[in-house]
Amino acid sequence: MTKLSQDPHVLRDTSEKTLEVAIGREVRAYRRKQNMTVAELSKVTDLSIGMLSKIENGNTSPSLTTLQTLSNALSVPLTAFFRGFEERREAVHTKAGEGVEIDREGTRAGHQYNLLGHIGSNSSGVIVEPYLIVLDSQADVFRTFQHDGIEMIYMLEGEVDYRHGNEQYALKPGDTLFFDADAPHGPETLVKLPAKYLSVISYPQKS
Repeated sequence: MTKLSQDPHVLRDTSEKTLEVAIGREVRAYRRKQNMTVAELSKVTDLSIGMLSKIENGNTSPSLTTLQTLSNALSVPLTAFFRGFEERREAVHTKAGEGVEIDREGTRAGHQYNLLGHIGSNSSGVIVEPYLIVLDSQADVFRTFQHDGIEMIYMLEGEVDYRHGNEQYALKPGDTLFFDADAPHGPETLVKLPAKYLSVISYPQKS
């Protein structure tokens, strides 16, 4: 069994919601961006290594004077240290049947795409687009897609032979296909219709 490094169920300490932790994360991020060690930042700012460690770990509340010293040393505006604290966290709840029906490039007759939610620019640096795709009995022969990112398909009902690059996969209800989306891909043979599957596409957001 593959062991993943991130536990999706881990409970974060409530202190992570505080302003001090948000500031500390930004200070550390900007220091690393400047390729500076804590010792080097200490020398430039006349702040002790211990104090800088406390700031970066969110264990102390730095004064405005200290923050101004750090902003000068790291060549960033003072307000940059508050960005993580002020950042809005979004959630999108789409009720059954309320997905936005859209036309994707290459969409054919009998292929229905419902976008189940969308969050734009965010701190993760990743855009995720979840679709519910329905192919009915009148579905046209599919032209393959190619696009950036990673895609996951989860088959809900029906059966299709799904093309990815030079390989073909027989997908039945409960099957999952996870792949690089820059290779030609799409349901090549519609074995049992209607067919319905979830498609989740993720790709880096443009800077």
